[in-house]
Amino acid sequence: MAWTIRLDEVLCQGHGVCESEAPEIFVVPKRALTVTILAECPDDTQRSAVEAAVRYCPTHALRIEETD
Repeated sequence: MAWTIRLDEVLCQGHGVCESEAPEIFVVPKRALTVTILAECPDDTQRSAVEAAVRYCPTHALRIEETD
């Protein structure tokens, strides 16, 4: 099953926890208030890092969505 990352830009405050958990997937630009997702549909090798980013996001702005 495929999966994708979803970001709620209203909730995101750019804390950068996601970037520290999965730097290949997330980046918080210096002057931005929200994260940039570098790969919305990463491969399964990144799944555990993305799950950690979702779990530890202080504002719960990230989620994983299962797709067909």
